[in-house]
Amino acid sequence: MSPIYPNQRFTEKIGESWLTGDGCKVANGPFTGQTLAELSQRFERELVGQTAPDPNRFPLLTKFLFPNEKLSVQVHPDDDCARTAGEPCGKTECWYVVEAKPGAQVALGLKEGVTRQQLEESIRNNQAEEVLNWVDVHRDDMVYVAGGTVHTLGPGSIIVETQQQSDTTYRLYDYGRPRELHLKEGLAAVKEQVGSGKVVRPNVLLQSGNGDVQEQLVAAPYFLVDKIALKKPKSFNTADESGMRSAQILVALDGCGVVAAQGMDPVTLAKGDAVVIPASIWDFDVRPQWELDFILARVPGKPLPEPITTL
Repeated sequence: MSPIYPNQRFTEKIGESWLTGDGCKVANGPFTGQTLAELSQRFERELVGQTAPDPNRFPLLTKFLFPNEKLSVQVHPDDDCARTAGEPCGKTECWYVVEAKPGAQVALGLKEGVTRQQLEESIRNNQAEEVLNWVDVHRDDMVYVAGGTVHTLGPGSIIVETQQQSDTTYRLYDYGRPRELHLKEGLAAVKEQVGSGKVVRPNVLLQSGNGDVQEQLVAAPYFLVDKIALKKPKSFNTADESGMRSAQILVALDGCGVVAAQGMDPVTLAKGDAVVIPASIWDFDVRPQWELDFILARVPGKPLPEPITTL
């Protein structure tokens, strides 16, 4: 039984649950069974918004991650590296830690002074773990993982990942497990210096008189992610302060509620679910049933720098 999907029983361990990938399908309404890729091709900016870099592609992939053991050591290319390899974009991502057992860790980047050549030597000597920055993670941490960062997840956490819509992953090291490595492409994508780490969040909470709280978890070039706790209904808008509109992704962390917009059938948002609000819907309401905690992710309407981080 899963802690995120308590009513679902699985016969094997589940490593991740994709929520807004190209192949993810609509679960209700007139477009039931159609994929986000198909709908993005059909509706273009009406769905993805003005802020998406490609009008024909849904811009962000969100997932739940459930690492049960140390995952392989990987690297994703940044935009420049990906385009050199013929891919449409790179893969910068962020991890919000929903739960973490004592001792849970992630690896982010290379230890200070370690070069790409030394990383390659450590891989061939089965010592790659020794040259990585291992960082303890705790519940409510937000971790930024820039493209080009060597990284991995250890066991003991549940994470919501928000990333560029890309599945380009180069496996560098896998603890001797018999899976294919991608050393040539991966080492070419590795950056020795990156801005990855735990996001330093401003101590600013938008709190209403009825107990609702909204906190910005990360503001980065490719995504904005907030955490919201509602006890009363609240209205939202698909446009940001720049006036540009983006599709909105709501991922429920706990509780249950209803998402509604004028002219649309209401949909339920319960723990583990994701709801996508098309950019063409200007305003929408979220109505908690008792309480609802969720992540809200979208594409920024103006250029943003990388976030301030710490290891």
